[in-house]
Amino acid sequence: MEVKTSLLDNMIGVGDMVLLEPLSEESFIENLNKRFDHNEIYTYIGSVVISMNPYKSLPIYTAEKVEEYRNRNFYELSPHIFALADEAYRSLRDQDKDQCILITGESGAGKTEASKFVMSYVAAVCGKGQEVNKVKEQLLQSNPVLEAFGNAKTMRNDNSSRFGKYMDIEFDFKGDPLGGVISNYLLEKSRVVKQPRGERNFHVFYQLLSGASDDMLKKLKLDRDFSKYNYLSLDSATVNGLDDAASFRTVRNAMQIVGFMEDEVQSVLELVAAVLKLGNIEFKPESRVNGFDESRVKDKNDLKEMCELLGIEQSVLERAFSFRTVEAKMEKVSTTLNVAQAYYARDALAKNLYSRLFSWLVNRINESIKAQTKKRKKVMGVLDIYGFEIFEDGDNSFEQFIINYCNEKLQQIFIELTLREEQEEYIREGIEWTNIEYFNNAIICDLIENNKNGILAMLDEECLRPGTVTDETFLDKLNTVCAEHQHFESRLSKNSKFLTDHSLPHNCFRIQHYAGKVLYRVEGFVDKNNDLLYRDLSQAMYKANHSLIKLLFPEGNPAKVNLKRPPTAGFQFRASVGTLMKNLLTKNPNYIRCIKPNDKKAAHIFTDSLVCHQVRYLGLMENVRVRRAGYAFRQVYESCLERYKMLCKQTWPHWRGPAREGVEVLLTDLQVPAEEFAYGRSKIFIRNPRTLFFLEEKRRQCLEDLAALIQKIYRGWKCRTHFLLLKKSQVVVSAWYRRFAQQKKYQKIRCSALVVQSFIRGWKARKLLRELKHKKRCEEAVTTISAYWHGTQARRELKRLKEEARRKHAIAVIWAYWLGLKVRREYRKFFRANAGKKIYDFTIQRIMQKYFLGLKKTMPSMSPIDKSWPARPYGFLDGTHQELRRVFHLWRCKKYRSQFTEEKKATYEEKLAASELFKDKKALYPSSVGQPFKGDYVEITKNPKYQKLNSLVEDKVLLADVVSKINRANGKGAPRIFLLTKKSLVLADQKTGQVKASVPLLDLSSVSVSTQSDGFFALRLKEGAMSAAKGDFLLSSDRLIEIITKLHRTGAASADRNHINIDISDEFLVQFKQDKVCVKFIQGTPKNGNGVACKRKNNRLLEVSVPSP
Repeated sequence: MEVKTSLLDNMIGVGDMVLLEPLSEESFIENLNKRFDHNEIYTYIGSVVISMNPYKSLPIYTAEKVEEYRNRNFYELSPHIFALADEAYRSLRDQDKDQCILITGESGAGKTEASKFVMSYVAAVCGKGQEVNKVKEQLLQSNPVLEAFGNAKTMRNDNSSRFGKYMDIEFDFKGDPLGGVISNYLLEKSRVVKQPRGERNFHVFYQLLSGASDDMLKKLKLDRDFSKYNYLSLDSATVNGLDDAASFRTVRNAMQIVGFMEDEVQSVLELVAAVLKLGNIEFKPESRVNGFDESRVKDKNDLKEMCELLGIEQSVLERAFSFRTVEAKMEKVSTTLNVAQAYYARDALAKNLYSRLFSWLVNRINESIKAQTKKRKKVMGVLDIYGFEIFEDGDNSFEQFIINYCNEKLQQIFIELTLREEQEEYIREGIEWTNIEYFNNAIICDLIENNKNGILAMLDEECLRPGTVTDETFLDKLNTVCAEHQHFESRLSKNSKFLTDHSLPHNCFRIQHYAGKVLYRVEGFVDKNNDLLYRDLSQAMYKANHSLIKLLFPEGNPAKVNLKRPPTAGFQFRASVGTLMKNLLTKNPNYIRCIKPNDKKAAHIFTDSLVCHQVRYLGLMENVRVRRAGYAFRQVYESCLERYKMLCKQTWPHWRGPAREGVEVLLTDLQVPAEEFAYGRSKIFIRNPRTLFFLEEKRRQCLEDLAALIQKIYRGWKCRTHFLLLKKSQVVVSAWYRRFAQQKKYQKIRCSALVVQSFIRGWKARKLLRELKHKKRCEEAVTTISAYWHGTQARRELKRLKEEARRKHAIAVIWAYWLGLKVRREYRKFFRANAGKKIYDFTIQRIMQKYFLGLKKTMPSMSPIDKSWPARPYGFLDGTHQELRRVFHLWRCKKYRSQFTEEKKATYEEKLAASELFKDKKALYPSSVGQPFKGDYVEITKNPKYQKLNSLVEDKVLLADVVSKINRANGKGAPRIFLLTKKSLVLADQKTGQVKASVPLLDLSSVSVSTQSDGFFALRLKEGAMSAAKGDFLLSSDRLIEIITKLHRTGAASADRNHINIDISDEFLVQFKQDKVCVKFIQGTPKNGNGVACKRKNNRLLEVSVPSP
């Protein structure tokens, strides 16, 4: 029998709150606490997952856990976020249903981590492949970038998301990710200029100052000291557990993976630095003649550095901080700003600059991660947004009002979709639907968003009203219009029952949300809803030379002045929430409710009051009641029969018929009342959790009886097996013993026979030995006598021979001495004649030996540029000394060349070719010697802007650079992308990548350059060639030496083309269509400083002014 796990097995507390009995708020909290104490942080409410933040790492997110929950039924294993993610992914992949996962909870409850776990699980279980892995990596790496710019340390959470995020992950028909789209909601931009005590600004400011290199900080004109910036709070600048320097490196790496170019990253960091500099700008009052005060910048150093970063004229921005221009119809009125208004303008600019930068980052990420195909896609949405916010000190402002409005809408759609899901399942299973009563918060949503009498509509109306508009006038209007609304409370309203309510201050109003009553302080509502940025500041930003700033402030374009008032923050957020709700209604919802167990951000602490508060405003009890209103538990017949079949003799151990009939037999045998369950088409529905627990208790008792039976049978089998083993062992031991006894007896008899045989053989041997010894002694006596006689005869003969030999040796010695004396007398004359030459040869040989040994010790280094060589010790060795120096230099050059890689050889060959072409001929050549030839300067294969252009080029790109194409009409240059391949050269538009001209190298006859230090060169085309219709090309580039060298080498390397001639002259002709124009180079001082200037003199002459060297 296959053993399967279940949600009900080994359960700590109750894994699904729908089964909680009795159901009350106290039992609900107690069950969460019990599971939390045992590190069970996930609990179900039907298909909803409750997630408790453990404030510590748990080993429940490993690759093994991913495989455990992969392709498993939702209720098959213990509650886990992976179960919900797997259910959503399989529904999307197999049933073609678009999914959305809604993650809600207050700050610090773990929403961001939950969204990461969902995305990592989906990334782990979907398909593999190089392109798929790239998409998954980009989707995952978008999180660190958004967290750096949108998260901050708060009192409740060290990594709190200060914006709402909704990501649509798009999949193909196989379930492989294709890309994604991110939407952001309500960035808390007020945090840029002011943070509550104990909290920090956004992470990126601290990461930049901590992790950037000294060179980068110098370029950004920043200092590493946090205390030098007014926008950074100092009481919590460093956070335990957060390494800002390492996070900065992670963010830079993530931006590179997502697809940001280096210049884009630099632009983003410049804007972040500009925000820090903006906070240090301070103002002072200055009296004018008319009696009004005008604001002036105190210290202009920070203003100057900020303007240098953004490329803005200092005087323009300084005036925008001192004056405000108001346009009405055809009139313009300029008014001065006092110090308070100047500070407001500065902070408004900082908030707008940062929030627009954040929106640009989201759009830029979307460009990189969006799906490239236009085919129909399946979508899984992940919503990570603020939970309901209620500050206990009553300091709830416009931000909390907007956040709670969004949560009201989410609660409304949650109840509607939950009820719809229940009703659809009942209809699908053929169960009669019973109407469920629940609190419908549509009346609260209408109070806020009604187009006529809604709070947001009245706030917009008040902001647009002429005259004096304050927060008090807005509150008066609310008291007039909403006084009779049952969910609106105000001390100054017409409703008399709140007149004496001292818990309700005069400058506040209270709304009874679904999660409870929330007191809102009306101060700041009008200003935050207006979110005004003076037009002078927008126009000043648009005048910046910084490319990104112009994109962020399009309304500053003077040519597109729009006198219409921009939409308010409330209007924009209401529209975006409406779009989000429509999007969610088209998808199948999955819910994760995150709960924070304590305010201390510590593990193992469970604060009942805090958890109870969150349970209430998340509406979890309401959710349980909706799920339990009909049938509390439902299960497919096969799983139910598999789990409880041992409770009935007819179904145990195997049921042969249909699973439904088996369940009917089982429940009938157990005498379960008919009103406690209902039969669906594929599932059994159980109304009361008591019935389920009754079945579980019976199953537990039956399992104990089955366990006892299994133990009994096992013990009997074990004893029988042991007895049979003992019996078999006894037979084997007996057989082996009998064999051993017979072997010992045989060995004893054999040993005795051997002893008798040995004694007999010994006696016979000793008898024979005695006989042989007697015979031997007789033979030895004869031999001894004979030997003595022969010895005597031999000694006599030896003595005689020795005497004779002594006589012969004496004669030989005397003769030898005589011959030696004679030879020495003759040789003495010969030796004196040749002694000098031999001594000379010996001396020369010793000198040469000493010279070579000394040269070995003083040998110079192996560097080819080392020109040192040991001094010559003797004059006669001068030729040899120089020849050895030459041979050594050639040898070490050969050794040095053998170390070159193919790439380095090619580089030196190009440099050598450039030297042959331009050395002592072109004044620009010496400055190019130290510059490496890179080839691809625009990163054409990596830059997404030029992907289409790269695909149009068939051959490998040898060189890609931006050049200036000179216009013959006025001598001005237009930027073009210059591409060189083995067969052709291409000129394309720098902005769009559109090909402007393509010239085969076969059509190129020569290249003309000047002798000066300019970068001008003319590409001369062959007459009659197809590409010569518009004439020759006159171009300019700082990398002229590299371009012409590669062009010349490419032409020389091809066998089917002639060499491309290089003409170096200060005056040459260029063919423009039908006319020939002379290009003349002169030395002079151009008007624009030290650059090269090209000027048209007449129709036949272009004059190029080159600075004097």
